[in-house]
Amino acid sequence: MKFLIAVGSEKYSGPTLQVGMEVASAFNASVTVVKVGSRISEYSASHVKLAHERMEEWDFDRPGVDVLEWAFKFLSDNHYITPSIVETGFSKNTLIDTGNNRAEVYLQGTTGSDVSLILRNGDIISELREEVSRGNFDVTIIGGSKKRRMAHDLIQYLDSSIFVVNQYDPKKPYKLLIAVDDSLHTEKAVKYGVRVSQAFDVNVDLVTVSKTGSFNSEDRSATNRAKKLMRRMGIQYEAHLLKGDPINIIKKTAGDDHIIVMGASTKNPLV
Repeated sequence: MKFLIAVGSEKYSGPTLQVGMEVASAFNASVTVVKVGSRISEYSASHVKLAHERMEEWDFDRPGVDVLEWAFKFLSDNHYITPSIVETGFSKNTLIDTGNNRAEVYLQGTTGSDVSLILRNGDIISELREEVSRGNFDVTIIGGSKKRRMAHDLIQYLDSSIFVVNQYDPKKPYKLLIAVDDSLHTEKAVKYGVRVSQAFDVNVDLVTVSKTGSFNSEDRSATNRAKKLMRRMGIQYEAHLLKGDPINIIKKTAGDDHIIVMGASTKNPLV
């Protein structure tokens, strides 16, 4: 499996990176940590000649480099990258520009597959969508954004299963909320949720939401399939059929003691 972990800042993204790496390790998955920094002005871009240059030739730090440096230290301190990589350390000249507002560095991981650090610059939703599409990721892990509607939009528009870590506290007990509906991606999200539940020994809430309160046969069938899988795998669960806006209801139900797993959306913020 391939995991994408989106980080925003050292101040707020520590729990997201911690949980993301723990989950990825449980799956023995390859991991890419991505930071979307502010857009680079055309003036700055022309002066550093962005296309395929090494960052050591630049005369300024590309917006977001400091966050990747922090992420590298986190990976190093928690033994997710090999000692030889740790000894070399992180330097901005290890980031190779690949064009289209994107730079990356590959690291050798200690828990199976390798780890990559990606820096993108521009609109966060558009850049994350592009990275998910480019990398064909199975799961995108995001934190609960401090910006209004940011997490809402990310949940709707990323074309992968979504794992939402909202104000995670490692000392606090959590449950897993799995969003279930009649979409094509629900089955994959439910199976992924089962493995997360088993890896972390947490109970599951299956949540199906209807804006009208009327649930069609496809929704009920999807819920029944999810319940059957939970029983077969020996997972403690509760199933809920709720009325309201799906995103708002899911966020309200999750509160501050659930981690959310959702299937990919086919919506596009640009149309």
